[in-house]
Amino acid sequence: MFSATLTNLRQLGQRKSPNPTAIKLTKAEKWKMWFTIVFAKVLGVFLVVTAMKMIPSMIASTANAQEVYTPHETVLMNTANTIWTLVAAFLVFGMQAGFVMLEAGFARKTETVNVLMECLFDTCLCGLLFWAIGYAFMFSEGNQYIGYHWFFLQGAPETYLTTGIPVIAHWIFQYAFADTCSTIVSGAMIGRTSFRGDILYSIGITGFIYPIIGHWAWGPGGFLATYGFWDFAGSTVVHTIGGIASLAGAIVLGPRIGRVFKRDGGGMPPAHNLTLGAVGAFILWFGWYGFNPGSTLSAVDMQGIGRIATNTTLAACSGGMVAMYLALWFGSTKGKFDLPFTVNGVLAGLVAITCPCYWVSTTGAVLIGAVAGLVVYLVTGLLEYLRIDDPIGAVPVHGAAGIWGTWSLGLFACGKYGVTGPTGADNSAPLKGLFYGGGKDLFVKQVVGNLTIVAATFVIAFILMWVINKLPNPWRLRVEAEAETNPGGLDVFEHGSPAYSE
Repeated sequence: MFSATLTNLRQLGQRKSPNPTAIKLTKAEKWKMWFTIVFAKVLGVFLVVTAMKMIPSMIASTANAQEVYTPHETVLMNTANTIWTLVAAFLVFGMQAGFVMLEAGFARKTETVNVLMECLFDTCLCGLLFWAIGYAFMFSEGNQYIGYHWFFLQGAPETYLTTGIPVIAHWIFQYAFADTCSTIVSGAMIGRTSFRGDILYSIGITGFIYPIIGHWAWGPGGFLATYGFWDFAGSTVVHTIGGIASLAGAIVLGPRIGRVFKRDGGGMPPAHNLTLGAVGAFILWFGWYGFNPGSTLSAVDMQGIGRIATNTTLAACSGGMVAMYLALWFGSTKGKFDLPFTVNGVLAGLVAITCPCYWVSTTGAVLIGAVAGLVVYLVTGLLEYLRIDDPIGAVPVHGAAGIWGTWSLGLFACGKYGVTGPTGADNSAPLKGLFYGGGKDLFVKQVVGNLTIVAATFVIAFILMWVINKLPNPWRLRVEAEAETNPGGLDVFEHGSPAYSE
């Protein structure tokens, strides 16, 4: 075949060209031309294939170099993160409307103004205390137990630690969290707490207990944080502290006058306005989309924000469903679909997912919420048996479900996600729970950290409530019997007006 080709080339060279200027090639020149053409084609194919391999990867590596930012890009990123944090803060603050509606709706008619006034007052008091001392105790540099800089926000740096978020923006976000904890505490104490007593214990909770204990888990150098305890958005720091302080207050106060418990032939007095309570629950659910996703402090962590919001939704749904069916099958209204239990099941699911929301899968979120629905049902029954009067279920919803949610991270952390930061997620060191092959180490740390806060909160809050209850009227924690027994209730006795006109 090769010889035939060579013969053809030879004949071609011997043929006279019609062009008189044509150049007749020698044999060596023909071989050189043939070799050049073949080599050029092979080289061209090689270069095309190489370009196809290298150029896309070069483009991708340039576009995906998230860790390298110009100063201008850093400013834009920090601006976006700050806007995200502020929007989340406004959503969390809006939860106060949900709290007052939920608590007022679940309370008795003559306790409505008292509930509204307490929540409004706590919000104002919390803002001033958290500005003066609370934020300093909780988030400033100090030791492993307490921060001791930045009182009245004086001397604080422009941005908080390495977040890139201005301190004043971080303050408003964390103020909304502190206000949530403060409002939770009043829930189990409705109907028999004097307003002046509320002022005193609110100072203790908002100014000292919440920020100092919170520093252990969230503050720079806090001993539980360095131990390896995790609480992404506050199942322990916000909800367990609030729920356990509520338990201490309810025990010190005792039940409302006339309250007859199930084991004595009675039961929980009916809520005076379930419409108000249910709408309040929806407002709280909406606000939770600031509470949990906003805790990333990063708009750049798109996958994390989406995962948190989805997990939050699924846990709420499964918690509400489980609580509803448990009340239907086993509750005092057996055979009836109970609205208060369903509302509290939804809220319990939201509380439980608040700690692990960043690190669990959607399946884990459904299971965590479902168990929270069971927990709220069982603990509500336990309080009834122990004759502890909790009109809205603050202890089972925030205390018990907060404990479960914190522990659940040690079981359901799926081993895919690490921690979030200003530039996005760092998944190089993911959290892995017991059910995903991570062993018991994370679970043990979650239990130890959570129970440490539970014990400290209960002991300190109980002493605080007990001392206030020993003060003379009108500063005593428990309101005078006349306030509870008169036809106008606390609304008229403490505030001079009923919630509803005749």
